[in-house]
Amino acid sequence: MINIADPSFDEAEKAAVTDVLDSGMIADGEIVRSFESEFADYCNVSHGIATSNGTSALHAALEALGIGDGDTVLTTPFSFVATANSIQFTGADPVFADIDPETYNLDPEAAARVAREVDVDAIMTVHLYGLASDLDPLIDLADDLDIPLIEDAAQAHGASYNGRQVGSIGDIACFSFYPTKNMTTGEGGMITTNRDDLTNRVRRYINHGRTGKYEHAEIGHNYRMTNIEASIGREQLAKLPNYISERCANASRLNSGLSEASVVTPTTPTGCDHVYHQYTIRAPDRDGLNEHLEQNGINASVYYPRCIHEQPAYGDITFQGTHAEVAAETVLSLPVHPGLSKSDVDYIIKTVKNYA
Repeated sequence: MINIADPSFDEAEKAAVTDVLDSGMIADGEIVRSFESEFADYCNVSHGIATSNGTSALHAALEALGIGDGDTVLTTPFSFVATANSIQFTGADPVFADIDPETYNLDPEAAARVAREVDVDAIMTVHLYGLASDLDPLIDLADDLDIPLIEDAAQAHGASYNGRQVGSIGDIACFSFYPTKNMTTGEGGMITTNRDDLTNRVRRYINHGRTGKYEHAEIGHNYRMTNIEASIGREQLAKLPNYISERCANASRLNSGLSEASVVTPTTPTGCDHVYHQYTIRAPDRDGLNEHLEQNGINASVYYPRCIHEQPAYGDITFQGTHAEVAAETVLSLPVHPGLSKSDVDYIIKTVKNYA
């Protein structure tokens, strides 16, 4: 079976974990601080704050921005549910704008239309599948409304927008290190920002609101990362540029091989870099193609078969748009990870073309 994801570890990660275990300092500590600093440098930002996962990163970022009861955060309905869940955790409400049908990212024009109809307190854009969002018009919209812009960069480690690293452009950004991501710590997340005030608030919030030993200025959570996870993350970060290069090479080969198949291959607009966390096509008979691939030993996957506003937990939220729902009915992600051989990619192309 050719799997949709294949986390890669070698002796470097094993040795790093062993060093932490031998030290006895396995919880949050200096290894986490080193990982935070190295990831911040990679993203060209002043601060990195490691967290327990990508969802806790989003929640802590929103809390640091002061988002809470009665507030509204504008975002996309076509994402993993954690994007909207993190908004709900604060007591705020998500409001959805439609996506660009070519990129699957939040459509800035649709976002502006929603913002004219609803009082919006923040905008959260998602760099879906590893493709950087069209950020300039969203920045302009946020500036016009005098509200913060949050980057949900959970899937976009290493992507860039007009030469600037994703995670360094909005007021605050959040990454996930889940095993399927372009780099992993097993579980884990990271917040990046250039704002000192947000950094201080996040650090308190993820550590029970702590300001000193047994001093707690506010209610917070234990959203900390461990030294064990950070030790893996440091080794993975060193390999990330090569991982991205291999993903992009596989995506280029898929683009070329599928150019005459009856599927729509990924779009990469000028200035919006793609690091191919997922290689996502559209197919008229998505479910039939998915079954055909499975029968032929290829584990493709649908991200996401149902929009967030269609989930039972979000049944009371209205959405005016069509592109997100069409995407949910037609998208299919093919394996693109660095573990694929040239023959694996050729076999995927051949199998898709035999059906489509």
